[in-house]
Amino acid sequence: MKQVDSIDLAELKEMSTKMYAKIVKAVVDLDKELLVVDADMHVDEEQFLLENNSKQKDLWGINLKPDEFGTDAFVEFDSMINLRPRQNNTTRGVQDPEIRKQIIKLVKTKVKA
Repeated sequence: MKQVDSIDLAELKEMSTKMYAKIVKAVVDLDKELLVVDADMHVDEEQFLLENNSKQKDLWGINLKPDEFGTDAFVEFDSMINLRPRQNNTTRGVQDPEIRKQIIKLVKTKVKA
């Protein structure tokens, strides 16, 4: 697991070989514009960020699919940490389109081809 300021696609592809579905689990902190990647579970990345002063309301779990880079399928919104009824998010996805846009924008600034 690591927090990245920038990561290239080749490194993401290498990380994805460890997972069955060729994905890289990641958690973003939208307030601090942070990205943590490469853990077995989103909750581990979430815990890392919480221990480093992130706030729960700003953290969202995603999967990155390196083989889908450049398409809408590159970022998958699916994580148990996203279940937050008090924030009106009642699924493992990210229901608010504005939050999804913010996540995609952040990922685009961090992942380089």
